[in-house]
Amino acid sequence: MPAHALKRPTLLTLCACVLVAQSMVAAINLLIPQLASSALHPSHTDILWTVDAYVIVFAGLLIPAGALGDRHGRKGALLAGLALFAAGAATSALAPDPAVLIAGRGLSGAGAALITPATMSILVQLAGPERRAQAMASWTLAIGLGGMAGNLGGGLVGQYLSWRALFAAMVPLAAVLAAAVAVTTPRTARSAHGSPDPVGTLLLTAGLVAVLFGIIEGPGHGWTSARILSAFGVGALLVAAFTVHALRSRAPLFDPRVFRSRGLRATTLGLATGFFGLFALFFVNAQYLQEVKGFEPAVTGVAIVPLIVGMALVPRFAARWSARPRPVVGTGLALIGLGLLAASTADAHTPYALYACWLLVISTGAGLAMPALTLGVVVSLPPHRAGLGAGLGTSAREIGAALGVAVAGTALAGHADFASGMGPALRTVGAVVLLATAAVVTGYRPGGGRASRTAPDPAAAKEPVPHS
Repeated sequence: MPAHALKRPTLLTLCACVLVAQSMVAAINLLIPQLASSALHPSHTDILWTVDAYVIVFAGLLIPAGALGDRHGRKGALLAGLALFAAGAATSALAPDPAVLIAGRGLSGAGAALITPATMSILVQLAGPERRAQAMASWTLAIGLGGMAGNLGGGLVGQYLSWRALFAAMVPLAAVLAAAVAVTTPRTARSAHGSPDPVGTLLLTAGLVAVLFGIIEGPGHGWTSARILSAFGVGALLVAAFTVHALRSRAPLFDPRVFRSRGLRATTLGLATGFFGLFALFFVNAQYLQEVKGFEPAVTGVAIVPLIVGMALVPRFAARWSARPRPVVGTGLALIGLGLLAASTADAHTPYALYACWLLVISTGAGLAMPALTLGVVVSLPPHRAGLGAGLGTSAREIGAALGVAVAGTALAGHADFASGMGPALRTVGAVVLLATAAVVTGYRPGGGRASRTAPDPAAAKEPVPHS
């Protein structure tokens, strides 16, 4: 596919799709008070599952959804994802009880799992090697803007509208995006290698869901409770069973031997590390601004804008250094860790302007590291497995995000109130980010992560690939 195949309308459309999918991860958090007092009368467990269902299904299906798009057509996967996303949003908007609301959230999460890897892999196919770094920087920016849009939209809806309005608005928005995709986005070459792997898909999806359930529910039930230990045990067994199945299968969902690539291991760990820090901050930030500083929900949504400034401005410069990912990634992740340590000193008397400076440090780090890490995952696999690469990278993001929230929540639970627990929580997360950064930098070879240095793809065949 020639480099000029990526047109600006296509780039904007694909980035808008991933922005909307990512926004629904964060938007619900600012609606929790309104949901809790709504006519649905949800229990505390219902509220948790309303928040978590989207993330668990989203992250659990990312890898199979990426591989599905590679094999059966990325544009078709994207359109199907938008349809599922809209159907889930409509179900949530009309939900007569908490169970239907949770089911709608899960259905939207399944749609997001198709949308996210499809958008990245289409960009990879259309951009070509010359424009790939810039395309990944734009895609990464869309994810960051999605977080901001979710917080801002959730805050505005929470203050001025009904929670149902948020879900209702997603239905026509998804329809507009689907029409834009149909008009602006060409079909791309798909992989003709292998056939569907339902056994592998079931094993891996169930394993990831079990692990995510353990991570998300761990703070509430206790990390040593029978339920959480069972979830981790079942998840580990299912992932191990998937690995054995994939190594023996002639046409696996993906070959686990791709992780022989040092570049792929370093970039997936780096993505998980960055989102571990960012989502721990997101979890703490809204509570700090509302409970400690006394901001209204809508003002809180605006107050997180400094977190987006670095993500919006820095990637343009970071893309120029894509040939030297090691220092870029190391510096970016280190800034996230150091920014978290600085933010851990905030209290009720900290001026917002100073707190915003620390948010800028963190967002600058994310703007530096995330495009290089995203590109690193992409180029660590052959081009025809771009959807799988997108699924692996986004799974790392979501697992890191879930871990960040869980660790921050656990640290907060050990203190009498939020104000006394915020500092220790952010210091713990910041220290973990810095330790993981050292591991990422050590695993990164200068100029590494290129597809030419990865383990061969056993599923690769030499015949031409069809378009879909």
